[in-house]
Amino acid sequence: MTIVVAPACHLCAHAHEALAELAASYPLVVATVDIRTAMGMFLVQKYRASMSPLVLLDGEFFSHGRLPRQKLAKRLQQRFGKPTDTKAV
Repeated sequence: MTIVVAPACHLCAHAHEALAELAASYPLVVATVDIRTAMGMFLVQKYRASMSPLVLLDGEFFSHGRLPRQKLAKRLQQRFGKPTDTKAV
C-alpha cells in the first residue's frame, strides 16, 4: 500500500491513523511518499488526484481525500480473510 501525503494535511494524518489501526489486524506494509518529491508528483499526476492523501492499493488507485475506511476494511477482508482484531472493521 502506498500513501502520497502533503505537509500539514489533516486528511493525511487521519489516513495514517486508520492504516495503523487496520495494520493491527491485517498484514499491511505502508509506504509513505511526500507529494513534493518527484515520485509523489508523478503519482498525483498519473492518478489525477485532486486531494491528499492519494492511496494506492497493490499499485492501483484506491482513493484520494478522506480515506474510505469501511471500503478499505472490506477490500482487506476479501484479500486476507477475517481480521484478527474485530475493532478494525
